[in-house]
Amino acid sequence: MVFSFSRSSFSTDEVEVLLSAMDRVFSEESAANVKEKNSNVVRTAFGLHLRDEVFGKLVRHPRFVEPAQQIAGPDLYVMQSKINVKEAITGEMWQWHQDFATHHRDDGVPEPLALNLHVFLDDVNEFNGPLYFIRGSHRAGASDAHYDTVTTSHPLWVVPTEVVRKVGEKRDLVSATGPAGTALIFGDSLIHGSPPNLSPWTRAIFSLILDPVANRYTKDKRPEHIHHRDVTPVTALDDGCLTDMSRLGVRKATA
Repeated sequence: MVFSFSRSSFSTDEVEVLLSAMDRVFSEESAANVKEKNSNVVRTAFGLHLRDEVFGKLVRHPRFVEPAQQIAGPDLYVMQSKINVKEAITGEMWQWHQDFATHHRDDGVPEPLALNLHVFLDDVNEFNGPLYFIRGSHRAGASDAHYDTVTTSHPLWVVPTEVVRKVGEKRDLVSATGPAGTALIFGDSLIHGSPPNLSPWTRAIFSLILDPVANRYTKDKRPEHIHHRDVTPVTALDDGCLTDMSRLGVRKATA
């Protein structure tokens, strides 16, 4: 599995519901909200499906669950749900990394079978810190990694520079851009990262990681809001589960 785009997978109304839920969780003083190294702005909010009903629905949305089941099998658990934000002008980078490095070293996940499923909550363009992928880098397998606690506010197992050069030398780079509502799926071994956001436009992306139950964690090193302990297989809800606006509310009125 490399990666797959689907532009406009989630409607404007659905994105507005998600943005309102994002505002709610970002307003909380919580250890699950990680702030930028040099500001008080939330960089990553973890454990979203445990904190707000909207995200509890999103992690079971059929537009996420059903494609993931087709790729990775029917019994998948929610390993992680979060929003990564790059604030306009000041948003920090994410170093080159493979998700599997963290999942294996910190959580004891045996194999790189997890899937990362995204939905863009803002328009993502070439200027506001899009994700970069090294196309085909998953074929090189799991890389050695070192633990970077210095570069940004969130420690990360990162791919060494020499590995990035070697793997990327004969491969293309791809940037993931598209309008709010774009969906993206990629696998655990794909090398990816993102640059700082120097633009005047904030960039927020929701991320759901689903992992086969048979490949579940074997270590409890990280707190549950970062890697969830419940391995009950996720089941899909109805396709319209996000659009009960009268009960869930939205950030602003939509046309």
